[in-house]
Amino acid sequence: MRIVSFATDAGPSFGLVLGGGIVDLGRRVPYPGVKAALEAGALEELARHEREAPDLALSDVTFLPAVPQERKVICVGLNYRAHVAEAAGREVPANPRVFARLPDTVIGHGAPMWRPRNSIQFDYEGELAVVIGRPGRHILVERALEHVAGYTCFNDGSVRDFQKHSVTAGKNFPCTGPLGPWLVTAEEVPDPAALTLVTRLNGHEMQRASTGDMILSVEDLISYVSAFTPLAPGDVIATGTPEGVASARRPPTWMRPGDVVEVEISGIGVLRNPVAAEEEVA
Repeated sequence: MRIVSFATDAGPSFGLVLGGGIVDLGRRVPYPGVKAALEAGALEELARHEREAPDLALSDVTFLPAVPQERKVICVGLNYRAHVAEAAGREVPANPRVFARLPDTVIGHGAPMWRPRNSIQFDYEGELAVVIGRPGRHILVERALEHVAGYTCFNDGSVRDFQKHSVTAGKNFPCTGPLGPWLVTAEEVPDPAALTLVTRLNGHEMQRASTGDMILSVEDLISYVSAFTPLAPGDVIATGTPEGVASARRPPTWMRPGDVVEVEISGIGVLRNPVAAEEEVA
C-alpha cells in the first residue's frame, strides 16, 4: 500500500494512493491520521479499502509529511563509505552518527524548502527513511524488520556553514526536511538493502547509490536507536545519504531559490520540492 497524508479545504486527512487518485480514509476509518492507524495496528483494516474508487486526484491535494503527526525523526550521518570518503578527513564510524530533527523542519512533497536568510550553503541529502510500525526498546537486529511499517523518501537539507560548528543547528532550520511523498508499506519493500536512490537538482543527477551500500543496515540502525530511546509507531529513522552532496563538489552546487530538487527511490516514488528564499515565504 501507499498511504498518503494530505490536506484539502476540508482539512487534513490521509488515504490510499491508487493510480493518480486517493481513497480518502478519513471518511472511512476511525483514525485521524496515519500515526493513529499505526498505533492501532490497523494496516490490514486500511488495506480493505484498496478496491474502492478514488475520491480525490493527487493534483487536488496539498501533501503533508508522510507522518505529519507528532513523531521522532532520528537521522544518521556518514552511513555510505563513498560519502565518508568525499568528506575530507573523515573516518568510517564504528557506530552510527545520529542526530534528531525538530518538528518544524519537516515538510511534505511539493512544499518549498526554505534556504535560510543567513546562509547560502544549502545542501541536499537524499535518503531512505524507515517508518516504525510496532513499538520497541532494545530491539534485536534479527527482529528489527518486524518493527517496520514502511518506507519513504527524505531530503536532509543541510546548512553546511552552521553544521561545521553544530550539527544540531545545521540540520534544524525550519522547512528544510521534506519527507514523502507517501509511506510505502513494508510488504512492498521486501529488502530495504536492494533499492536504488537517486537525487536530482534541476533535472541533473547528483547522487545515485544502492541502499545495499550502507555501512550499517536498516536492521542495525533500528537496533542501535532503540537502545537509547523507545521507538513508537510513526517514528522515523533517516538512514544517511550517499556521495555526491553539494559541499563535496568544486565548485559546490548549493541549492538556490528557484531550484527544484528530487529524491527518487525505486519502489517508493519521487519526493519533489522547490527551493525558496526564507525571507520570501516565512
